[in-house]
Amino acid sequence: MVECTTIEEVGSTGVGAMTLAFLIFIVSTVVFVFKANNGGETRKYYYCTSYICGFAAISYLGMLSGQGWLATTGCRQFFYARYIDYAITTNITILLLGLLSGASTELIAGAVGADFAWIGAAFLGSVSVVSEVKWLWFFINIGALIIVSHHIVVLFKAAAEAKGGEVAQLYGKLVWLTFLCWICYPVVWLFSEGFASFSISFEVCAYALIDVASKVGLSFMVMSANDVIAAGGEGTEFV
Repeated sequence: MVECTTIEEVGSTGVGAMTLAFLIFIVSTVVFVFKANNGGETRKYYYCTSYICGFAAISYLGMLSGQGWLATTGCRQFFYARYIDYAITTNITILLLGLLSGASTELIAGAVGADFAWIGAAFLGSVSVVSEVKWLWFFINIGALIIVSHHIVVLFKAAAEAKGGEVAQLYGKLVWLTFLCWICYPVVWLFSEGFASFSISFEVCAYALIDVASKVGLSFMVMSANDVIAAGGEGTEFV
């Protein structure tokens, strides 16, 4: 995309972080696939966690293999494979939270649409050559994230509270972990793809830490609450 004589690429620290993240994701995927095959009321949640961790593992494998990147303005290495991952895994996370909370199909669809806008704007901002266009995409990205957050923190949470009991308490923990992790993404973007203040290795380490916390952390919290989820039943759809 950009003609460069030299490119600022990820260093050994960043490669180490990607390797560790890949191993965590692949092991987690195996665990959740095994849990999904055990059947029961919670199977659909383990399908979600399996795909969340599985697609993340594929993304990290691609980046480790030297694929899924291009040179952007400033001759920085930009891993677009990360955004393919996010477009899939954040939406599966929304589906998981929607199923658990008992939110209606309409609410889930609204969150998914805003999520695609969030991830798409972040990607387009990353590859923009014109500075003004880059920051326009950044503000669209923030706006879409606010809409996503409103859905999962307010609307989905109201649906979970309508169910009451331990499911509502569990949802509260899951959604705050997700929200706190997701608002870290634009902060890292601001100082990496935005201002280019972070080195590529530091950027990769920061994204890897957020990825593991938001995906693996969430998934194991779901697994640890297996009995609570199973006892919660299907509930009533909240519009």
